[in-house]
Amino acid sequence: MKKTILILCVLSLMGTVSCIRNLTETEQPIITLKLGFTTTQTGNNSLVSTRQTNGLNLWINEINTSGGILLDNGTTVKFEAVSYDDEGDSDKVEALYKQMVEEDKVHFLFSPYTSSLTDVAAEIAAAYGKLLITIGAASDATYSHGYTSVFQTYTPASRYMTGAVDLLGHLDESSKKIAYVYENSGFSSIVVEAAKNYAEGLGHETVLLENYEIGQTDFKSIIDEIIANEADVVLGGGHFEDGAALAHQLDTTDVDIDFIALLVAPPEPEFADLGDAALGVIGPSQWEATVAFTPESTSDSGLKWFGPLNDDFIQAYEAAYLEEPSYHSMGGYAAGLILQKAILDANATSTAAVVAALNEMDILTCYGRIHFDNSTATHGLQIGHDMVDIQWQKDSSDNLVKEVVWPPTGKTAEAIYPIP
Repeated sequence: MKKTILILCVLSLMGTVSCIRNLTETEQPIITLKLGFTTTQTGNNSLVSTRQTNGLNLWINEINTSGGILLDNGTTVKFEAVSYDDEGDSDKVEALYKQMVEEDKVHFLFSPYTSSLTDVAAEIAAAYGKLLITIGAASDATYSHGYTSVFQTYTPASRYMTGAVDLLGHLDESSKKIAYVYENSGFSSIVVEAAKNYAEGLGHETVLLENYEIGQTDFKSIIDEIIANEADVVLGGGHFEDGAALAHQLDTTDVDIDFIALLVAPPEPEFADLGDAALGVIGPSQWEATVAFTPESTSDSGLKWFGPLNDDFIQAYEAAYLEEPSYHSMGGYAAGLILQKAILDANATSTAAVVAALNEMDILTCYGRIHFDNSTATHGLQIGHDMVDIQWQKDSSDNLVKEVVWPPTGKTAEAIYPIP
């Protein structure tokens, strides 16, 4: 006589469906898919890369502990993470992603942190016909190679800092002298080039265009140039360590700047460790806890809601990692939600079916809107998600706090201008 196995599934915000059914032991009701990715555990980007991985791992754990993703044929899908330390090295990324495909037999891939490392992973994913969902990688160029199975979570670099330029124009209608000081990397170069062209189109003057090497933290000579060119505004940065160092040195130098917007560093909670050097600094962010999208938002947008509420994500992340999430944390989590929704929509786990579902995806989540470009020229580019801009201000108790200052529809405070 055949034995039976009772499978219980529960309803959750994560999209599973409640059911009770009996399956014979000869059936295969549960499959475990391997998810491959690397993390930069050492070096300049270890902090934000770890947070990205934390967000992704939180999503994996939630799926597995909630019972998995249930398909219409009764199969339950769970996940296993296959992850390695890439040390921020492109050669290691190349070797590890090949290893994950060839030896570990992963089903789907997520990207490393940074656009330069992601470019390596994307080339490998395309060569092997694997789905790659990119996180922490905003370069537009990744999606110009004709890849059909690479999809972007972040707002592209070309739209990363245009909001800060709009905010500047909102605060001061006069033409400003702008110094662009930025890391010599693909990501930062694209962001600054787009912001520069946009700002010049609005009548602002470029007085300095200066890049610096990856890992640089001494900006004395560049600050001397900022002073010599009488800049009103500083735009640029790169990643956390260099951005924090630049902000600190601008604060401790006799330089008169009205507006500072830097990449990556300001939205991180640790930026407040700079003390008064953080005050007034603006940073574009992929997500902030105070900009809450809700299922009710769908009535205005016409989109369908998917996933948990913002507060549920924040509480789960803080319980798991004993720290508040940054946008890098949410980026990792959102990438998981993207894959989950695609599997549910496809009602299958084959790469072709999931890719087809991603091509049709247009949803609203606690991270914001998710929608991809389907054109041949820039297939997989994120075109649904928009940036927000934060500024460090002081509350009534003289504590540094992050406030959303742009766009107007999402702001939590008026921007400080000019900065102290």
